[in-house]
Amino acid sequence: MAMELAALCTDPVVLSAAFLCLLLHLSLRSYRPPSPGGGRRLPPGPPGLPVLGALPLVGPAPHAGLASLARKYGPVMYLKMGTCGVVVASSPCAARSFLKALDARFANRPAVASAVDITYNYQNMVFANYGARWKLMRKLASVHLLGARALADWAAVRRDEARRLLRGVAEASAAGRPVVIPEVLVCALANIVGQITVSKRVFDVQGDESNSYKDMIVSLLTGAGLFNISDFVPALAWLDLQGVQAKLRRIHDQFDVLITKLLADHAATAADRARAGRTDFVDRLRAAVGVDDEDGETISEVNIKGLIFDMFTAGTDTSSIIVEWAMAEMMKNPAVMARAQEEMDRVVGRGRRLEESDIASLPYLQAVCKEAMRLHPSTPLSLPHFSFDECDVDGYRVPANTRLLINIYAIGRDPSAWEDPLEFRPERFMPGGAAERVDPLGNYFELIPFGAGRRICAGKLAGMVFVQYFLGTLLHSFDWRLPDGEGKVDMSETFGLALPKAVPLRALVTPRLAPAAYA
Repeated sequence: MAMELAALCTDPVVLSAAFLCLLLHLSLRSYRPPSPGGGRRLPPGPPGLPVLGALPLVGPAPHAGLASLARKYGPVMYLKMGTCGVVVASSPCAARSFLKALDARFANRPAVASAVDITYNYQNMVFANYGARWKLMRKLASVHLLGARALADWAAVRRDEARRLLRGVAEASAAGRPVVIPEVLVCALANIVGQITVSKRVFDVQGDESNSYKDMIVSLLTGAGLFNISDFVPALAWLDLQGVQAKLRRIHDQFDVLITKLLADHAATAADRARAGRTDFVDRLRAAVGVDDEDGETISEVNIKGLIFDMFTAGTDTSSIIVEWAMAEMMKNPAVMARAQEEMDRVVGRGRRLEESDIASLPYLQAVCKEAMRLHPSTPLSLPHFSFDECDVDGYRVPANTRLLINIYAIGRDPSAWEDPLEFRPERFMPGGAAERVDPLGNYFELIPFGAGRRICAGKLAGMVFVQYFLGTLLHSFDWRLPDGEGKVDMSETFGLALPKAVPLRALVTPRLAPAAYA
């Protein structure tokens, strides 16, 4: 009898049946009859499947899958995903309803299994719940790192890294080697983040070490953006059915080794910085550890690690992604590239390289950046918002404990907001264009690549500077063409928290400035 029982316990059919019974039990346990709402109804949405609800309906590219569902069910859509209620906003008006009128209610983040390890148990700024601790971290980051004054203070660092990037690209050109655009960009941006946070360049040159770092960031953001069953059916999180948590844990361990070493090196050089009268972001964070702010809140050493994690992940790959997509679109549309270069030749000339101060006089370059952010937002779906309270939105009842996703990708391609939305047309943002006054900083809900409201990306100003300056620098300094034998630009995507090109953009370059500009 014991042997027969053991055989049954290992039989795959029996195990599958037991697993399905468990899922059915969880589904029935999670069911709640609609609460009486005086005739008020939930937003429309697909009926879904038992247990998993609408999860299988979103497909492998949820930003596109949800956009397709919204075309059928409307811009405010409610889906049952596993045991969780999710409302999706897919138009500018719908986003405004949530992120302006109901901003405070949806300022929290849901607790999701995918984020536990990579955020030091939600101790970073991006995934922390709304409250005094989050406000303190946000204030410290804005004042000392990401605000307009702090960005001006670190302009020389960006200038030096742009010079190093140009030198490396020029060397590749002289050797006849293709340039892999995201690789050179991530190296430069990581070095900028390293210098302003811990006073250290992370990589001496772009190569295997910086490329491995880039791959680690891409894997982390891809894994963290997956629609993980564990996040929507918490009772199954311990099974890690898709292996997402194990993968993210491994990547986080690698990242933590890097951050721990950077912080140890930083502590070892504290006396040198003190003698030189220099302070960086971590110096200012350490000064705030254990010190109560006006709300009686403090930050911890773990919060410092979380903040450094935020800066390296959000501050490198996301900006690189926008620049890469912009370059890809211009290589598909040579007339756009030619117009951008002509503008820079007229304003800057070819005797020197572009400076950040030139950007204000380059409206077409700015328009190219906006159009890339519209058509290829680095974050296609907003990080999930969460409301503990029931509320009304556009005549619908949204239950308590509902997650909110803003489909930034769908909003940027909404035909009711944009003429010919699938075309790359920077002219729409130029004087006289339909979107002349639209900016991407959260004021116009037609274009919200950084989000909007209280949880808008704290690095929006830095992101704009990085994208405009480095895209302009690459365009102004070189002519770009596909390597021989590559007939067209691959425009496929890889979905995650970010939306990089599936095939990194490679190009052969030819210098177009005076030789002294590359020194």
